[in-house]
Amino acid sequence: MGTRQKPVVVVSAVNFSDFGPLSILRESLSFLSANYSDAYDVIALVHDRELIGVNGIEYLEFPRCKTSWVNRLRFEFATCNRISRELKPFLWLSLHDITPRVSAERQAVYCHNPSPFYDLSMREAILEPKFALFNKFYALLYRLNIQANDYVIVQQEWLRREFEERYGLRNVIVAHPKSNNSAFTDRDSKSSTFRFIYPCFPRVFKNIEVVLTAARTLEEKGRHFEVLLTLDGSENRYSKQLRDEFCDLTSVRFLGRLCREDVFAQYAKSNCLIFPSKLETWGLPITEFKATGKPMLVADLPYARETVGSSNDVVFFSPTDSIELANLMEQALDGTLTFCKIQAQPIRQPFANDWGELFQILLA
Repeated sequence: MGTRQKPVVVVSAVNFSDFGPLSILRESLSFLSANYSDAYDVIALVHDRELIGVNGIEYLEFPRCKTSWVNRLRFEFATCNRISRELKPFLWLSLHDITPRVSAERQAVYCHNPSPFYDLSMREAILEPKFALFNKFYALLYRLNIQANDYVIVQQEWLRREFEERYGLRNVIVAHPKSNNSAFTDRDSKSSTFRFIYPCFPRVFKNIEVVLTAARTLEEKGRHFEVLLTLDGSENRYSKQLRDEFCDLTSVRFLGRLCREDVFAQYAKSNCLIFPSKLETWGLPITEFKATGKPMLVADLPYARETVGSSNDVVFFSPTDSIELANLMEQALDGTLTFCKIQAQPIRQPFANDWGELFQILLA
């Protein structure tokens, strides 16, 4: 790969090809291109360079890494080692959870997947066996070579504590993600029907049944409203079970999977967000919907409180209590919600509030 005049930064993200992960890759490379390309040669290891669209970056493509876990692990522990010995990078940043075996002056890994820290029930394992497998598999993947990193990056304080306690780490950075809310075109609902929205892909930890059970309670009381869900029952066993069990509900609209622009359009038409998920790395819909200034009913869990930050428009509820949620939904319908007024808690160092602060730490 030739002798280089500038130190090298490698960003490895061969597993990112769509949705949120691809946005993270684009944002990180855009920041490096705009702010560090004069001082560093930035090289990105990607699935397909055509998906990225960021200039000023050198790309190496590895399209077969996503075809099997054997190919992925061979890439992380053999190919990356070869590339690092050729490039001799100053910083090797792996954006997708696994710590590769590389030679670099500094090494960091960005860990997104919180599944190893979720206490999975037998029912959930039966409904979503793939998630049950990843629950155990990722605990092993994280452990492999993690001590080789100068920094481990996570998005929230609760995840930092988990990594510190489980893997004995003292070098974990909390880096808050940023949401681009420019897709909002309208802040007001145009319908007389009060709409609740819960945008999510149907995973068992998303806890969608608590919303549907609460909706049934309100229907039985004769209340008129709508609940918008971004699933249709075809996604997996869990979503099919939900659709079959709650198909009698007239208040629920199963919208299916929506693109980001359509989700924002539904935010504009909705009056209140419900977010009962039991597990999140961040909880992006909370950040997105918060910009509307409309009410939010949010699971009372550490990830959710950190995501909400400072707000005067939120009410927290027990994610396992459908009766409490039904009561809060009824209060939202009647305009009688008593909101929590909360302030964002300070995050201990090392902490990065944006890509600039994160790369200041990594490249200092």
